[in-house]
Amino acid sequence: MATFRLQGSKVLAVSMAGDAVKAKNGSMVAYDGQMAFKKMSGGGEGLRGMVTRRLTGEQMEVMEVRGQGTCWFADRASEINLVSLHGDKLWVEASNLLCADGGLRTGTTFTGLRGGATGNGLFTTTVEGTGQAAIMSDGPAVVLRVTPQYPLHVDPGAYIAHQGNLQQHFQSGVTFRTFVGEGGGEAFQIRFEGDGLVYVQPSERNTIGGDV
Repeated sequence: MATFRLQGSKVLAVSMAGDAVKAKNGSMVAYDGQMAFKKMSGGGEGLRGMVTRRLTGEQMEVMEVRGQGTCWFADRASEINLVSLHGDKLWVEASNLLCADGGLRTGTTFTGLRGGATGNGLFTTTVEGTGQAAIMSDGPAVVLRVTPQYPLHVDPGAYIAHQGNLQQHFQSGVTFRTFVGEGGGEAFQIRFEGDGLVYVQPSERNTIGGDV
C-alpha cells in the first residue's frame, strides 16, 4: 500500500513500491524513481462511470500513477488533508479530491436535491475501502463532529466531504448569506443528522443552486 505524508500543508508526498494511486489529472508536481502515468476514463470506472458522470455533471478527471519511488502532488496551493479509511466510505466533492490509494473504490452517488424549485441533483464522488485519501480545501479545513443529539447545518459552498453514518437533507429558503444581505439565487443549506464527521472550508464556492 502506498504511503501518504504531507510536506507542509499544500504538498502531498506519496511513496510507492510497485503500488498505484489515483490522482487528480495534472496534479503531479515532481517525482523520483520510475513512475508510469495513465489517464483513466470517467474517473477510473470505465464506460459506466463515464456515462454516469456525464449524466450527473460530476466531473473528476483522474490519472493512475504506478511505480517505484516518490511522487509529489499539489493543486493551486490548496490546503491538503489526509483521511484514513478502514472499510468505510468517504463522500467528497469531486473538485476537492486530490489523491486516493489505488485499492480504494471510487464512484458517484446521488445524495439529494439542491433546492426543490430547480430540481437540481447533487451527485457526490465516493471513496470506499481501506487506505488513505487526500482531500483539498480553500484554506485550512475544519472537521466538525455530528451526533444524534447535535445535527449540523452547513453552507453548501463551504462543504468539502463527510464520512460516517450521516443523513443529508437539503433545506430551501434560507442561507447563511441571507442574514448579512448577500443572498443571491436560490437559497438552501445542508442539514446533517446521525453520527459522523463533516469537513468544511473557510471559503465558499459557487454552487449549481446559485451564489449561496
